[in-house]
Amino acid sequence: MAEIPAKLVKELRGKTGAGMMDCKKALKETEGDLEKAVEWLRQKGISSAAKKEGRVAAEGLVHSYIHVGARIGVLVEVNCETDFVAKGDDFKSLAQDVAMQIAACPNVEYVKVDEIPQEWIEKEKAIEMGREDLAEKPENIREKIVQGRIDKRLKELSLVDQPFIKDQNITVDELVKKTVAQLGENIRIRRFARFVLGEGIEKEEVDFAAEVAAQTGGK
Repeated sequence: MAEIPAKLVKELRGKTGAGMMDCKKALKETEGDLEKAVEWLRQKGISSAAKKEGRVAAEGLVHSYIHVGARIGVLVEVNCETDFVAKGDDFKSLAQDVAMQIAACPNVEYVKVDEIPQEWIEKEKAIEMGREDLAEKPENIREKIVQGRIDKRLKELSLVDQPFIKDQNITVDELVKKTVAQLGENIRIRRFARFVLGEGIEKEEVDFAAEVAAQTGGK
C-alpha cells in the first residue's frame, strides 16, 4: 500500500502508547485501518507493554544457560517490577528463552540499537561511504544506500531485533512485549554476557605430520 501518513501514525500512538515503528508496522499490516491496527497491537501485546515502559523494573533474576557440550555459556539479567513475578514459571521461561537466543546469536553484542555507541556508527558510515561500489553514485543516493546498510548492521548487533529462535514470525522484542501483556508488569532485558570456550586464546598450531616424521627420523 501507499506510504502511511504521519498523522495516522501519530493518532495510533495517541490511542495505544506504542512506539512509532510499531504503529507504522501495525498500520501497514492492516492496510491503514486504524481500529484494526489498534487490535493488531493489542494482540501482539505491544500497546499494553508501551503503557508500562515508564514503570521501574528493579526486580527479576540473573539467569545462566550452558549450551549442550559446555562450550557456550550465557548470563543474562532480566528485570520485572515485583519479586512475585520474578519467581513465577512464566518469567523464568522468558529468561531461559532469552539466554538460549543469546547463545544462538554470536553476532549480537547489545540489548538494543540505542545502546550502540554513536562513534562506532559514525565510523561505520565513513567506511561505507568510501566503498568502491558507491563511487560513481550521486551523493544523495550514496547516503540512502549507506543508511540502509548501517540500519541492517545495527539490527544484526541488537538482541531485541533478532527473530525469536522458537518462532521466526516474531522478534525477541515482541516476545518480551507478549510476556508483559501476560504478566501485567514492565519487563526488560538489562544486560548479558556470552562466553565461548577458548575465545581469545591463541592456540598453537601443531603439524602432526612433521612431528611424526621428526620422531621417526624421517625427513
